[in-house]
Amino acid sequence: MENVIRKDDHLILINRQPEGNYEKGEMQLWESIGSPFVPLIEFSDPATMKKYGVKHDPEVVEIVEVLMKVYWGDPREKLCEAIDSIPLSCIIVGNRGLGKLKRAIMGSVSNYVVNNGSCAVTVVKHHE
Repeated sequence: MENVIRKDDHLILINRQPEGNYEKGEMQLWESIGSPFVPLIEFSDPATMKKYGVKHDPEVVEIVEVLMKVYWGDPREKLCEAIDSIPLSCIIVGNRGLGKLKRAIMGSVSNYVVNNGSCAVTVVKHHE
């Protein structure tokens, strides 16, 4: 961990929400720039979880102070925008584990961020 995290570093979770079950007003208000930073502990409140359409993980809240920022829209574009607007020195993205055909049709978010992001990108491989 000493090579990854230093004192006073921040862990920022960036969450891009699909259309779904959350308050539309939040999406319309913050769609272009993402939500304000929200301490992860606030996501233990059911109203906050519904407001942003996310699920709470109590284990994470107990381990580290985490801020979360929610974006709406194309995940490729929003992750690259977040890299520049926050700004981030590195980003870790997941991989959906799509096959070659689906990846060609739908596009790969992680590949787009690796090729277009302005910071170091680590892609975590999908495990079934």
